[in-house]
This record gives sequence, C-alpha cells and structure tokens, in this order.
Amino acid sequence: MMRQFAAFIKKEFLHVLRDARTMLILLGMPVVQIILFGFAISTEIRNIDLAVVIPSADGITRKLTEKMDASEYFTVRCVLQDSKDIERYFRDGTVSMAIAFSPDFADKVFSPEGSAIQLITDGSNTNTARTAAGYASAIILDGLTEDMPVSTGGIRPNIRMLFNPQMRSSYTFVPGVMGLIIILICAMMTSISIVREKETGTMDLMLVSPMRPSVIILSKMVPYMVLSTVNYLTILLLSVTLLDVPLSGNFWSLSLLSLIYIIVSLALGLLISTKARTQLAAMLGSGMLLMIPVVFLSGLMFPVESMPGFFRAVSAIVPARWYIEGVKKLMIEGLPIWLVTKEFIILSAMAVLLLAVSIRNFKLRLK
Repeated sequence: MMRQFAAFIKKEFLHVLRDARTMLILLGMPVVQIILFGFAISTEIRNIDLAVVIPSADGITRKLTEKMDASEYFTVRCVLQDSKDIERYFRDGTVSMAIAFSPDFADKVFSPEGSAIQLITDGSNTNTARTAAGYASAIILDGLTEDMPVSTGGIRPNIRMLFNPQMRSSYTFVPGVMGLIIILICAMMTSISIVREKETGTMDLMLVSPMRPSVIILSKMVPYMVLSTVNYLTILLLSVTLLDVPLSGNFWSLSLLSLIYIIVSLALGLLISTKARTQLAAMLGSGMLLMIPVVFLSGLMFPVESMPGFFRAVSAIVPARWYIEGVKKLMIEGLPIWLVTKEFIILSAMAVLLLAVSIRNFKLRLK
C-alpha cells in the first residue's frame, strides 16, 4: 500500500513540475505579492506637500518649520505670512496640508494659557488627513519639548511603541499577506488540478486502480503541500531579509502553525473541487470566494475588534483570521507557543473537519 501511495505521489510531482505555468504561479506569484505588499502598498504617508503660515518669524517657528521639512513625512512647499491664500493653494494642488502659527506664538507657547497652532488638512481623504495631522502634531510637540525641561501644560510626553517602534507597515502586512498567499495558492492549485483530471477523464482511470479514492486524493495533495511549504519559507526569508520584519519567536512553532494552515487551505481546495465542474469554476471559486473573506474579515486590512458583532462572528470561520493572529503572536511579538494554543486548536479542528467533509463529498460526487 505504501509503495503504491509513494508511486502516486511521484506521479503527481512529475505532473506538477512539468507544467511551467503551474510552477510560475506556485513559486513566482508569492514572491511578487510579498514584494508588492511590502514596498509598494503601505499605510505610511510620506512627502506630504506642506504650507507654513508664520505671521511673525522667530526662532521657535523657524526651528519647527525646519524640523517638519527635515522629516520624511513633509516637504515644505511655501512659507506665507497670511493664511488668506491657503484655500487657493489647496485647490490648485500645490499643498495638501498647512500649518498656521498664531502671531504671538513664541511669546505665549510656554505660558499657562498657551499659544495656538492651526492644522489645515484636505478632508476629502479622511484617513490621510487624520494621519498627516497626527504626524504634524507629534513633530511639533517633539520640537517644543526637545530643548525644554517642561512642555506646555507642564507635561512632557514619553511615547513607547511596543513590537513595532519604527511604525513600519510591513510588520502589519506580512502576516496578512502570508495568510492570503498560502490559502489562495493552495486552494486554487488543488481544486484546478483535481477538476482538470475529472474533465480529461484521467481521474476515472486512476479510480479503477486498487488504491482507495481517499488515498488517491491525498496523494494529489502532497506535492502542493511540499510546494506550499517552499512558498512559506520563501516568504519568510524575503520578509526577514528585504522587509526587515523580525522573527522574534520560535521558528519551528511558526512553521508548525503554517503547516497546519497549509493543510486547511488544501482541504478547502479539495472541497471546492467536489462542487466545481470546470476549471474556470474552480478558479473563480477558489479565487473570488476565498479572497473576499480573507481580505475583509481576517484582520488583514481592518481590525476584527472594530467590526460589528455579526461580521466578527462570521470572521470566526475564516481560517486566515486565526493564522494571521498566530503569526503576529509568534513572529512579531515573540510569544511562546503555549500562548498561541487557541489558534493551534482552531486551525487543527478546521483541518480535520474540512478533510473529512471534502473526502466524503468527493466519494459521493464520484458515485
């Protein structure tokens, strides 16, 4: 039995390795996606065109203006004495943010009543506007407290960011992209491969062999599990070397969690293949039906905690949610494996359930 099982696995490996397009999708797409998400797609906002309104120049306002311009977030385009033309600069696209100091800013900034600064942003993009205002506030406050023992109001803030002190968006995106790539590649390739065998009739030929149908199906999953493990290692290597994302936790714990998630993803592909009749249907089912929940309900783009109760409940059945949470704990936060027990148990239960249902449905469809 084991010799026949090994022979089927060898056949599937040769079948996959000879297909250049499949290999390109399996090994090329993850590299492109992790580089794209890591470098091109970022929640950080840089090079914001800035106008500064200084009614009366003094050392403090000059220092703050230079500090804003020296940061990677702002580029000072113009320095004005009056704010009446600010709206015109916004309308013609010269600037997307302005800072207006009060005329007596330097005299009152450290007084009990304080001095006024107005931050003017383009509210047509609310997320960008909030982020830019936050950056500007932090730089101004840092400039005011840099050489002074006490800031306005007698408080000197001390902000500490745990796990991601540089506030790099790659720390957020890498776990999510790992979850997205693995589930799409595994489910898509497995479902398309099995449906193709059914379309060409070769599946019927294999089923007349002495091997049980469940063993044949599992043998078809093994090559994709190996290639998906290679993908996982490639993504991890690129994340650590190119994106400077730390591997703070235990490598073997992270790999075990990823292996379980790969099995869940392969079982989903097998389940889709039992329902799809054509390769196009399998591709759409594994691509679109899985991508939408993973992107919107897994925590990849939006925090699960901020979702309404109904969508939080729905997200609980999305495997990528638990994998992404586990990767963040193991890879970014460096927590021990016993603090990721919940994620391991949920994904393991999903793997067993999906494999059982998929194999049962496949037998029924064949009958």
